[in-house]
Amino acid sequence: MLVPMSTRSQRVQQVRAPISVNSMPQIEAVGQRVDLFDDFYHSVLESSWRRFLAGVCGVYLLANAIFAGLYMVEPGSITAASGGFRDAFFFSVQTMSTIGYGTMVPATRFADVLVTVEALFGILLVAVLTGITFARFARPTAKVLFSEKMVIARRDGVRYLMVRMANWRHNNVVEAHLRMFILHRSRTSEGEELRIPAELELVRSRTAVFWMSWTAVHRIDESSPFFSPESFARLRDHGTGIYLFFSGVDQTISTRIHASHTYSLDDIVDGARFVDILSRRADGVQVINYRNFHRTTTESWHVRPPEQAGPRVQDQ
Repeated sequence: MLVPMSTRSQRVQQVRAPISVNSMPQIEAVGQRVDLFDDFYHSVLESSWRRFLAGVCGVYLLANAIFAGLYMVEPGSITAASGGFRDAFFFSVQTMSTIGYGTMVPATRFADVLVTVEALFGILLVAVLTGITFARFARPTAKVLFSEKMVIARRDGVRYLMVRMANWRHNNVVEAHLRMFILHRSRTSEGEELRIPAELELVRSRTAVFWMSWTAVHRIDESSPFFSPESFARLRDHGTGIYLFFSGVDQTISTRIHASHTYSLDDIVDGARFVDILSRRADGVQVINYRNFHRTTTESWHVRPPEQAGPRVQDQ
C-alpha cells in the first residue's frame, strides 16, 4: 500500500511517473534506403500518440478529399448537392463512415461504383486503424523508475557502484532480472577499432519479486573496469556509457515486460550514497518516499542504539 501525499507542498515535491522513451544511443544511418511502407507497422507502434492521432486525422481527411474530387469528375453524380467541393466532401464522409442520412444520394452509375469502392475502402481503413489502436493500448509496458545518478559507496570497506530502481505501479513483477553493460572501444595491433560490450557483474542480478525498490550493486574489485582511477579516466575519455536492461513478468497481465536506461560516467557520484526512501509506519504499512528517490548524500550512516532504533526496511 502506498501512502498518499496530502498537502500542496508535498505535491510540489512529488516525482513524476517514468516516461517510456528510447534511452539507447542515437544512431545516424548513412546509405540506408527506407521506404514508406517498408516497416510501417513497427513505425506506427513506435510513434508518439500525438503523431499517431495526427496521422490518423490526416489520412482520413485526405482520403475523403480524394473521393470528393472523384465525385466532382462527373457533375450531377450526387442528388441534392450544389456540385461544389464542400457537398462532395461531406457526402464522402457520410459514405465512408456508413452514416447515410439520405439527403444526398448517388444519382449516376459512376457514383454508384465510386460509392462501392469507397465503402470497401472505409471498412478496410476502420479495421486497420482499430487494430493498430488496440495494439498500441495492449502493448505491455514497464513503469520502472531509475535514479538520476549512480553512486559509488562503501559497504564493509568495499567500494560498490550502485543504482536505484523502483516499481512505479507497486504491483508484483516476478522473476525480475537486471543486466548491466558498458560498451568500450578497443584497437587491435592491426589498427582495427572494436566496440566490445562488457557485462558488469552484479552482486544480485535477480529478485523473486520486485514491487517497491531495488538497489542494484556492482562490486568494484580487481576484475571491475572501474577499479583503477586510470581505467576509469580512460573509459570516460572514450565516452563510455553504462547500459541497464531490466525484464520481468508483470503478474497483473501475466506478460514479460522490459525497461532500459543509460548512464554516462559523468552521472556517477563517487563517495556518496542514496538517501533512505523506505520506512514502516506503526500500523505496519510500508512507506516509500519518492521525494528522496533521486537524492544522494555524502553523510555516513549513523548507528543508533538498539533502544532508539525503530523498524527499518532495506531496499530489496
